[in-house]
Amino acid sequence: MNGLRPLGREKLWVLVLLAPTLLGLLLGTFGAIFSTLGLSVFDWDLLTKPEFVGLQNYAELPESRLFGKALWNTVTFSALYVPLVMAASFCVALLLNRGVRGEKLFRVLYFLPVVSSPTAVGLLWIWIYSEDNGVLNAMLGMLGVEPVKWLGAKMVLWSVVIANTWGAIGEGMIIFLAGLQAIPREHYEVARLDGATTWQRLFYVTLPAMAPSLFFQAVLATIHAFQAFDYIYILTRTGNGNSSFPTLVFSIYREGFRFFRMGDAAAQAVVLTLIILGFTWVYFRMQRRWGTT
Repeated sequence: MNGLRPLGREKLWVLVLLAPTLLGLLLGTFGAIFSTLGLSVFDWDLLTKPEFVGLQNYAELPESRLFGKALWNTVTFSALYVPLVMAASFCVALLLNRGVRGEKLFRVLYFLPVVSSPTAVGLLWIWIYSEDNGVLNAMLGMLGVEPVKWLGAKMVLWSVVIANTWGAIGEGMIIFLAGLQAIPREHYEVARLDGATTWQRLFYVTLPAMAPSLFFQAVLATIHAFQAFDYIYILTRTGNGNSSFPTLVFSIYREGFRFFRMGDAAAQAVVLTLIILGFTWVYFRMQRRWGTT
């Protein structure tokens, strides 16, 4: 069977209905990609005429201390963020999959940060981390502990990781919960009859069956880690428009919309895209080990 195909005027209406999506894909996606690639070989400040500089913008990136710091911050952030999001989301999904009372309410509460305004959530975390009247320091004060500079140089990495992880648990929870509910109950019954303990059922039944979901969430979490911006911008921005913990996306924003070096910003965007594509390629090369093929 070849399936149903539009006939006559139906083809015209299919094109009409798909036109907004196709136009958005053409201009908003492919147009942005080619525009960024083209802009990365020019020196342009939005005011004067663009000047072609070839690969100079790329050649200067390794020499830029600001770019190097942003790259290092992004890598360290991702190394902590990805496993934490994976572990926290999986644990929450396991708990909800057990059919706890108020399961639907907990699903909504955990997913709420995903659909909430990043600005509002970021301001909430500023209140939590505040050194003077923050929630965390108030709790520490009741224990007789001195206030901590949660957004200071020593703690800022962990602070932004925790905030971003909290905001991403809901998305991972939905993905893992769907995977858990797709596992046939018969597999667990057979494992129980064979005398498998709870941990043995987790490692030998649940995790192998969850391999596709784990793989998919790992790819998504890695992409989100390298694209992290909202919470980091709100929590770490300083009075001079910089950040106490700049990441690659923040560096792109700073170069393009603070210093108006659009060519440098475009070059950094291309490098970030290549890094994400590289990690995605590695994940797919390792796909066989995940048991997803």
